[in-house]
Amino acid sequence: MGSARPLPIEPPTTGWQFPVIDDVEPEGLVAMGADLQPGTLLEAYRNGYFPMPVSTTAMGWWSPDPRGVIEVANHHVGRTLRRSMRGFEVTINRRFAEVMGACGDPTRPHGWITDDICDAYVTLHQMGWAHSVEILESGRLVGGLYGIGIGAFFAGESMFHHRTNASKAAVAVLVDLLRPHHALFDVQWTTPHLETLGAIDMDRSTYLGRLAVATAAPGPAWPDP
Repeated sequence: MGSARPLPIEPPTTGWQFPVIDDVEPEGLVAMGADLQPGTLLEAYRNGYFPMPVSTTAMGWWSPDPRGVIEVANHHVGRTLRRSMRGFEVTINRRFAEVMGACGDPTRPHGWITDDICDAYVTLHQMGWAHSVEILESGRLVGGLYGIGIGAFFAGESMFHHRTNASKAAVAVLVDLLRPHHALFDVQWTTPHLETLGAIDMDRSTYLGRLAVATAAPGPAWPDP
């Protein structure tokens, strides 16, 4: 899986100032606009925001209340999933752009991953901040996920699967990486699908407290691409 990169590259700081979250409505749309430069994205994640377009021309910055998280200490892998995982090969940070392309497939319902978003996160990947878990079957990519890692914090952005249990396998692999660091695993909103992966709701104030601790703590030594 390559050699471990000791530290990611810290980009120039953003020129944008994000508003205070305290009075934001529960659905979580905090602001619109800004840009997708590395410094802007990292500042957003460190302060509890994530980007998601609200239209084809407007970028929204979100901080929902409650926030969906997967508690890595309590995550359980059942026997059926363990059996499925024996037939998969796992790589990390080997096929990041391909994972993003599969997550951004325009035929998927509710797609939101644009070319600009792909370019921005590939740049963060090259700098050591964005990571992917790839699930392969006979050398072919059949599932995976990607997100942002800052210390002991991981913001899961999207996942996909072309084989049953492939996305669950990717989550299980990621949790195994995060658990020794008592990491905060953010999944944005708790959807019915994410609940099957162990996601729960966390109120915003608790999330922000956990976030501050996690981003300042050491996390996994992610493999280089």
